[in-house]
Amino acid sequence: MPRMKGGELIAATLIQEGVPYIFGICGHGNVGILDALYPVRDKLKLVSPRHEQCAGHMADAYFRVKHRPVATLTSTGPGSANIVMSLITALSDSSAFMAITSNVPTSQHNRAPFQELYKHNQADFAQVMRPVVKRAFQPTRVEMLPLALRQGFDTMVTGRPGPVNIDIPYNVYQEEADVELPARSHVGRWHRPGANDADLGAVLDLLAEARKPVFFIGHGATLSEAGNEITALAEKLQIPVITSPNGMGCIRGDHPLALGFIGRNGAYPANQAGRHADLVITLGTRFDDRSASSWQPGYSWNFPHTKLVHVDIDPQELGRNYPPTIGIIADAKVFATQLLAGITARAAQFSAAHYADWLREVQAWQAEWEAFVRPHFSDSTSPLRPEFVVGTLQKTLPEDVILALDSGVHHNWFMQFWQAKRAQSMLNSWGYSSMGFGVCGILGAQLAAPDRPCVAVVGDGGFTMAPHVMCTAVEYELPVVWVIWNNFAWAAIRDIQYGLFDGREIGTAFYKGASGERYNPDFAAWARACGANGVTVTRSQDLGDAVQSAVRDRRPCVIDVHVDAEVRPPSTGTWQLPPIPFKEPAYGRPYVAGK
Repeated sequence: MPRMKGGELIAATLIQEGVPYIFGICGHGNVGILDALYPVRDKLKLVSPRHEQCAGHMADAYFRVKHRPVATLTSTGPGSANIVMSLITALSDSSAFMAITSNVPTSQHNRAPFQELYKHNQADFAQVMRPVVKRAFQPTRVEMLPLALRQGFDTMVTGRPGPVNIDIPYNVYQEEADVELPARSHVGRWHRPGANDADLGAVLDLLAEARKPVFFIGHGATLSEAGNEITALAEKLQIPVITSPNGMGCIRGDHPLALGFIGRNGAYPANQAGRHADLVITLGTRFDDRSASSWQPGYSWNFPHTKLVHVDIDPQELGRNYPPTIGIIADAKVFATQLLAGITARAAQFSAAHYADWLREVQAWQAEWEAFVRPHFSDSTSPLRPEFVVGTLQKTLPEDVILALDSGVHHNWFMQFWQAKRAQSMLNSWGYSSMGFGVCGILGAQLAAPDRPCVAVVGDGGFTMAPHVMCTAVEYELPVVWVIWNNFAWAAIRDIQYGLFDGREIGTAFYKGASGERYNPDFAAWARACGANGVTVTRSQDLGDAVQSAVRDRRPCVIDVHVDAEVRPPSTGTWQLPPIPFKEPAYGRPYVAGK
């Protein structure tokens, strides 16, 4: 066996697994592995952003685009603590990367050396990571690394994807042992379980009996790359498709059968179809509060009156919020393929005409919603109307754009109106809604897809949390574009104060001193100071040209767009913050089946 240092073994394993990048920041605790990365820098490139949270969001977004994990590297103590936010973001949205954290030398465990966490157990940082990763490993000898690394790669992509942590004491990077590289993991050979014949037959029976069925698809459909199969199912049966944010693009957003997102800030046709359906087949998604109108009957869904087929690769999600009529542990692509084959085999029971009346009803809701919302997409105002911004980006950005969204009120507008044309092209922090994900993640998306335009739409509050991204984009010549939705406020929370607290606004808008003047920095000048392009847009007629130029120039660019904060997305479902009573929809009304 070859004699290797721990750092050399880690680098060689990452290269063997096809990892092209490691996103990380130096520290005294990881200089031992930095030295091992130096001779292999042509095979494994270190990309160093200016904050560890950014490194994690970059790795997360990279996986969402390519479905191949990369690694991050952080030092002992605060450096690794900074990556906790990005790990929980990835875990919440079933995204994967290998977080290599560093710890104090084993010979100093429990002696309180610099940056040791030792209150309850020596070198206890792995316990900090435990709730935010699929699995935490802490190899304390070089000989333990091969198994931990192989298990780590396997764990990331087995079943529901998620991040893992390898916490490594400083000395293990530099100590040597007679070791071999671990066997190749199955990163490139995901396990894809399917439904058994009995369950599949039962689903086909339910589908044949139904008169108002819908599909509800989520990130599990995206991760299994089931878009073609889901689109074929929808077209074969002429059944509409409701989409969670991370499932968008599996069926083209402009497809006649695509109803968009459901819930408080979902599209009206999606909520209408959800609450009037008699059968819901959900593939790779969960019924969280925002996509289920806080589980209030009749606002988005009507379970158990509506029959539910819940298909997910993670058994923990089956029946979490709604007991399924049939629950199936399966990969979304495999199940969709099985369902297509079953429908073909029982062709006499299925035809587009079978659900024709239902489709006409859905089309009427689509037309009604379009007539209500479309006029505002052409409004020319200063500051700009939100609908105009979404519509202009939809018309201006090329079809292969990768869009990353941050948390904020802009996200609500894009949930209602953006039409993703491709899978793996609309990146959201949905489960944990972390501010900074879109700001930072777009850098990882650009590295995953260097030939595609990558655009982040982010709030002014979120961007000021992570403005250092401009430095990284300039350093590594990443031509990303940030469109800042500048409404001079934490507007999503300000809207809650207006909607639920009678407009008692405090701590949610940006003012300069006691003057009452709205304040934000000059984002465009800030970008130019970093070496990026920067432009400010306050007039509707200037937005399209600014976006076209930014994409064409292929340079890092910030477009500061002043958006009207007094225009709010029309709610079509509801959302509750107990014990405060929930609000009725601004458009449409609930329908409680059986009453």
